[in-house]
Amino acid sequence: MTNNPNSSDAPTPEVGQRIRLLREARDLSLRALAERCGLSVNAISRIERGENSPTVSSLHLLATALNVPITEFFHTNIQRSVVYVKHDQRTRSQQSGMDIESLGIGLHNQQIEPFLVTLQPHAQTENPLITHSGQEFVYCVEGQIEYQVGGEVFTLTGGDSLLFEATQAHRFCNRSAQPAVILMIFQTHEGKTGFSQSHLNPGAG
Repeated sequence: MTNNPNSSDAPTPEVGQRIRLLREARDLSLRALAERCGLSVNAISRIERGENSPTVSSLHLLATALNVPITEFFHTNIQRSVVYVKHDQRTRSQQSGMDIESLGIGLHNQQIEPFLVTLQPHAQTENPLITHSGQEFVYCVEGQIEYQVGGEVFTLTGGDSLLFEATQAHRFCNRSAQPAVILMIFQTHEGKTGFSQSHLNPGAG
């Protein structure tokens, strides 16, 4: 899937179409899916029509409700042994000060999910702390980001990294006046890809 790299806020209709197909394959109405995942009927409808790019938090909720890994929303049915992604051909989702780019989807038996996330100044996850299965790795490429894991707060600047069990409640934010770029890699204990629950819902703080 190729997105226009010159469009900074273009929605990703392919993701929405994939969500609609998965919902219909399970014989779920928009209302039934909304009740399962906690999103509004209107929000899901706009995502499916490609009118609004879903946040990763929304993708988590939808993936859990549909019982699929989040990668199911991004890749085609083609399974590869090598995935090569050029910098201007990444699958992207943008929402509320956060730009999320997939760095590789579609590997046969894929067990990790790498993403490049750009946070604008003061972008942050929603207030509730996040927990999900597996492990999470974060590498700060540039800028500064604050990560809360359990009862500890870590300030990451360029070159710093963080690795933790994602069953611990966590969240992050960019409190600085400059954009921050982080590499995030997710892995599940079950050996399956998928942000299994809500994550990374950006807001302004």
